[in-house]
Order: sequence, then structure tokens, then C-alpha cells
Amino acid sequence: MQFHIFHVTTYAYRGPVELLAHRMMLTPRSSHALRLISADLSCQPAAELEWTQDVFGNLIATASFPNPSERLTITNHVIVDQTAAAWPILKIAPHAHRYPFDYSHEELTDLGALMVPEHADSDGRLATWAHAQVLGVDTDTLSLLQDINTAARIGMTYVTREEVGTQTPQETLNLASGSCRDLATLFIEAVRQLGFGARAVSGYLFDPVILGNPADPGFQHGATHAWAEVYLPCAGWVAFDPTNGRMGEAHLVPVSVGRSIAQLSPIDGRYVGAADALLGMTVKVTVSTTSRADLDSHDISSPPE
Repeated sequence: MQFHIFHVTTYAYRGPVELLAHRMMLTPRSSHALRLISADLSCQPAAELEWTQDVFGNLIATASFPNPSERLTITNHVIVDQTAAAWPILKIAPHAHRYPFDYSHEELTDLGALMVPEHADSDGRLATWAHAQVLGVDTDTLSLLQDINTAARIGMTYVTREEVGTQTPQETLNLASGSCRDLATLFIEAVRQLGFGARAVSGYLFDPVILGNPADPGFQHGATHAWAEVYLPCAGWVAFDPTNGRMGEAHLVPVSVGRSIAQLSPIDGRYVGAADALLGMTVKVTVSTTSRADLDSHDISSPPE
């Protein structure tokens, strides 16, 4: 399936401000199931773009602005081919079919910090919640991960949060609610408690059943999406989307991966000016299965992730 993704971020200021360098992670990561056909990133006012990669291999564009401005618009249009199966068949190494299993020495070395919980669990509540999903000794590995994914969906209420940052897993458990980034963090930290290597993913979701317009199933509005990936020997990185209770890459377009969601901000930048100079920010994301020439006639504002 071919997806056309428009991602427009606009910052408005009270008057001209000096725009410092803006770091942008907006280019999808290609894989065997995702082919990047084209990518067009532009800024208004015009900027000089420098391209680099971070430690995770994410593609970074850093924009430098020569002149002050009272408005900044960053527009990204990408076209990708997504061929992931809706019901993936995973070829997991025989020794990892049952939980618990041991990663090899090389895998442990390479996974490193991706196996270490990021958030303190002083009262053991998260560990207790995670271990409660283990049905017994020598349980099926994939079933266990799917059970945790389902528990994060059924046991929590999905909410859209405009606040910057991510809730800790303990906060999500206490509130029994969270945004996609909060539920992804809960899942990641829970499986790390059980000894799995896991990482955070940010990108886009196309799902006309869940998010789309019933009158136009080939088109939807939204914001960037967050989910998780778990490393399983031989099968590699397997996607788990606790917001929707799904496993696999179908309908997902990964842009960046990292140890935590906090590392995956699509746009990170600053300005020099008065503390109250920023009037506001709008994010407009459109995902469609066909090209839409007139973006403005379809867009709505939405918060990032």
C-alpha cells in the first residue's frame, strides 16, 4: 500500500525573533517492508539544511535560519510503499520460543541500555504488573508479549494529551490512562522488567478503521504516533502498538527509534526573543492512500504524539 504523508508544523510569534538551529526527525526509516519513494522537507522562511545520522541511525535534518522571522512553517511530504503483512509470521529462534530465554552474549552486548528500565520502580508496582501477565513457567514468548500489549490497551484509557513530555509507567498505572507515548512507555518498561530488549518508535499510523473518516476510508487526519519494538532472536525487531493492541508493522510508518520516547521529538528548536514571544504552535498531519493536491482543504490541528 502506498501512503502519502503531509506533516506541517507552524510556530507563530508576536514579532520577529531570531530562530536558532532546529533539529528535525521527519524522514521514514526504510526496511524490507517499507520503501521510501520520495521525501520533500522545506522551511519558511528558507533555511539551510544539514543532514546527519544519530547513534540509532535516524536521519536528522538541522535547519539554520539567516534572518529573524515572526512565523516558522516546516512542511514535510513523504511517499512510502508499505508491504508489511497484517498477520505477520515470525521465525523466532527455537530457544526463544518459550519464556524465559537467554539472549546470546553478543546480543546482550549490543542491546545494552535497551534492556535497562529507564524509570525507577521503588515500590515494585510496575514489576508486579509485568509479572502478572506471565501465565506460568515456560510460557509462549509471543503470547506473553501480546498479553502485555493487550493489558496496556484494555487496562488503560487512551487520551490525547497536549502536555509536553511522557508520563512515567507508575503515573499511567495510577491514572489508568495515557496517550500513545505513555502507553508505549508502559509497555517498554514492563517488558524490560521481564528481561526483554525493547526500544521506542515514533512515526505515523494509517488505520481507517480506528482513526479514519468512514465516508473516506482512504484518508485520515491525526498526529504523529508512538509505539514499541521488542528484539526477538532471529525474528529481529517486532513492532507492538499498545494504543491499538496490535502486533506487526502493518499500517505503521516508523520515522525514528531510540531508548525512550523523550529522544524522538519530531522537531526540536529554540529562538532568541521575549519569554512570551511564542503565540502558539499547530501541527497538522494527513495520511492518505492517494495523492491529495489541496492539503489545506483537509487539515485539522492536532498535538504531536
